Amino acid sequence: MDNKMILDVQNLQKNFGKVHALKDVNLQLHSGEVLGFIGPNGAGKSTTIRVILGLIKESGGSATVFGEDAWKDSVKIHQNLAYVPGDVYLWSNLTGGQTIDMLLHMSGQTHTAKTDELIKEFKLDTSKKNRTYSKGNRQKVALIAAFSTDVDLYIFDEPTSGLDPLNELIFQRRVAELKENGKSVLLSSHILSEVEKMCDTISIIREGKVIETGSLESMQHLTRNVVAVTTASPLDGLDKARGVHQLNFKNDQHTIAEFTVDSDEIGAVMDLLAKNSIVQLRTTPPTLEDLFLRYYHSDDGQKVGE
Repeated sequence: MDNKMILDVQNLQKNFGKVHALKDVNLQLHSGEVLGFIGPNGAGKSTTIRVILGLIKESGGSATVFGEDAWKDSVKIHQNLAYVPGDVYLWSNLTGGQTIDMLLHMSGQTHTAKTDELIKEFKLDTSKKNRTYSKGNRQKVALIAAFSTDVDLYIFDEPTSGLDPLNELIFQRRVAELKENGKSVLLSSHILSEVEKMCDTISIIREGKVIETGSLESMQHLTRNVVAVTTASPLDGLDKARGVHQLNFKNDQHTIAEFTVDSDEIGAVMDLLAKNSIVQLRTTPPTLEDLFLRYYHSDDGQKVGE
């Protein structure tokens, strides 16, 4: 598959008066990739996306989409881009169906059999006026229009806000389909389980600065696994083993223990456990939530334990 650069954000900064909303944002997205952009509300996700969309101009750094300047060439860029915000506002007097067709027309696309398939899949009554729709149904209108388009970049900013679990699964399947077809997706979300399931690469933003980027697998190597073990003989010396943290013995004989271990030390720790004749062993790799909380529970944005 062509690994073409679709989105390139370098040292992006955005100031609103004396407020430094974005301090140093770096993002890269290639064709056929899904990039998860995570952080709590107020971290700078939506501001970054507004710069990428050409809605506001950067104060420093650069943002290019398809090799074009996000601000200067925004009209051209939008011809090959679909966007769904977290809060969807629709024309109150139009029906859902009229709105979908309007959105498609505005983006140079047309209502197709795929549009009808999506309407059926999301179970949207398109005959109702937008003013009668719940937040979830307004979200469905925007998602149906976006997934109906044939473009190279899809940007979703908190896209499943208001959707029930069944419709969240439909969204996830449709994103997987986009990836299979070589499309690129930027997914901004604070729902970590959603990002964990769908994204190839994850960027964590904190207070206007991207503090870590990588695959979930590569980030797991930077943090700790949880280990629960039962051995035949006492685990003497485990408390002094390099990389072992939060050791908790579950019995007086010191043969049942739970602890965390730095991923790069897990091999040596397993050798130590094996010398005590392992009876039962369970290791759990860190989840995206574990990684996220590790960054956000530190004072300076560095991983806890560094």
